[in-house]
Amino acid sequence: MKGLPWAALSACLLSFAAFWIAQRASHANMLDLSVYRAEGETVLAGGDLYAMRVTSANLPTTYPPFAALLFTPLTLFGVQEMRELATLGNLLLLVALAHLSVRLVRSGPLRRGRAAALLERPGAALWVAAVVVWCEPVWQTFRYGQINLLIAVAVLWDLTRRDRSPWAGVGIGLATAVKLTPGLFVVMLVLTGVARARREGRPGRWNPWLRRAVRAAGAFLSVTVAAAVVLPYDSRRFWTEMIFETSRVGRTEETANQSLSGVLARLAHTTDPGVWWLVVAVPVAVLGLAVAVRAALREDRPVAVVACAVTGLLVSPISWSHHWVWCVPLLVLLAVRARPVWTAGAALVFASNALWWVPHAPAPVRLELHQNAWQMLLSGLYTLLGVGLLAALAVPVLRARAAGGPRGSRGVDVQAVAKE
Repeated sequence: MKGLPWAALSACLLSFAAFWIAQRASHANMLDLSVYRAEGETVLAGGDLYAMRVTSANLPTTYPPFAALLFTPLTLFGVQEMRELATLGNLLLLVALAHLSVRLVRSGPLRRGRAAALLERPGAALWVAAVVVWCEPVWQTFRYGQINLLIAVAVLWDLTRRDRSPWAGVGIGLATAVKLTPGLFVVMLVLTGVARARREGRPGRWNPWLRRAVRAAGAFLSVTVAAAVVLPYDSRRFWTEMIFETSRVGRTEETANQSLSGVLARLAHTTDPGVWWLVVAVPVAVLGLAVAVRAALREDRPVAVVACAVTGLLVSPISWSHHWVWCVPLLVLLAVRARPVWTAGAALVFASNALWWVPHAPAPVRLELHQNAWQMLLSGLYTLLGVGLLAALAVPVLRARAAGGPRGSRGVDVQAVAKE
């Protein structure tokens, strides 16, 4: 008992208690959690999963059928019990995400400084969790009863495994089967594995990155096929129809959409940015994956993971603000690598709720289509921060390539970039 970090534990519990009270005072309705429960009920009743519409917002099912199977245990509880358990579960997942974020950043090149020293102290994850619980993406995740923390924990748990672990890759595969966006991490694994094989002059040789990618693909296919056996009709509909209907997720121009497509829609005062989204998203995807792969090859896994996560958020057609729970490892990375002013600025962006200071309203009002320049700036802060981060991370990579530096040099130096 003497070894417990009592100060950190006390601070975390006090912060969580205040957060719980604030959530209840705000009358969080947990609409998405209600949708998950309805999906489980529909599966058990043998209904049409993708014809279902529930809650006062008339929300549909948007995830693959495997996710609906995972949601069936929610039907065992009453609505209020389910909400309390979901809140408690998400608090535990937040601690897990903070722990994995600290572990991830510790695995990369550490710079000397107070923040780096703090990561080495017992209870570091508890201090992180006590602070980041008040970030807007985390707040919204609890408000809607979302599964973002679960997805992020599964991916980070996977990417902090030892390369020889037989489970390395499984977490990413399962996360992708629940929600397709983590699939970009599989792409990063494949590209890194191929690049490493070519660099070592053994293109036909397996390496840890490729083995992890194969396990991820195997896990994804296994549970997806199993779901298809149990739910053949729903699986056929999802993979042939629903997967292409991005409008089911929500309106592109909504302020909550913190992706490139959302910013472009608000900038052009349109509900559909059309081809302009591809014109912008494709180069950003290439840049983000290049930064991630380059960092992975330099044994700088923290930068590789954060760059890949941010890239996925930027190029996805819809990235609600609560999807940005990846701000947790991002902020931990910046705290260790970047100058304090940049870390404070990023923390302010995620904690300020600035995107909600602008006019916004549900359909059919669509106030987002009439924002002025300052309002569009505030409603695109996450996206601008993400693009800026990728650009900053790309600078040392481009300089090293221009200078013809050795490929095996140390990891991407965020601190050096921040001093530019």
